[in-house]
Amino acid sequence: MQYSSESVETLVEQFATLPGIGRKTARRLASFILKQPRAAVEEMASALIAVKDKVIFCSVCFNVADRDPCPICTSAKRDQRLVCVVEEPSDLMAIERTGGFSGAYHVLGGAISPLDGIGPEDLRIKELVARVAKPREGAPSVSEIILAVNPSVEGDTTAYYISQLLSPFEVRITRLARGIPIGSDLEFTDEATLTRALEARVSV
Repeated sequence: MQYSSESVETLVEQFATLPGIGRKTARRLASFILKQPRAAVEEMASALIAVKDKVIFCSVCFNVADRDPCPICTSAKRDQRLVCVVEEPSDLMAIERTGGFSGAYHVLGGAISPLDGIGPEDLRIKELVARVAKPREGAPSVSEIILAVNPSVEGDTTAYYISQLLSPFEVRITRLARGIPIGSDLEFTDEATLTRALEARVSV
């Protein structure tokens, strides 16, 4: 017996396909949508469609953008010689929110993960190598690659693979420092983080 609207159930099913959204949360979202004015729902629907119709990938850094090349890649205020390599566009936005980086980016589109069937050929690694080997017309040569991949097995594998590919070129390769988060206590810090913090210690 059907105890709910078929349309509502369809909406719940769609919400449940989103990452990190279970059926309970999906039902709360569907309930929220039901309570919204039609204009608000139409605006949300238009935004979803616009993302598919208007958003593209920058042909230089592969970040999501509304024009190609993207504003970061064409900005005269950014140091195009400094390229920060990230896994996803969301990682790029996290770094941008700090306001502490003024270089360019390269979005890989993920990390090497054999268990998930993701190999180097599935990422934009060859485009990164080409960017270092032969800069686009009018762009300066890349002097440093910052590997800002996640501190995970997949991230470590990806960083090692990229560093090996770029070793023949005259480019500095660095990686984000790892250590103890500000405000945390040593007694609650895992062993791997403590070990890496000790290895990456600096002079004071």
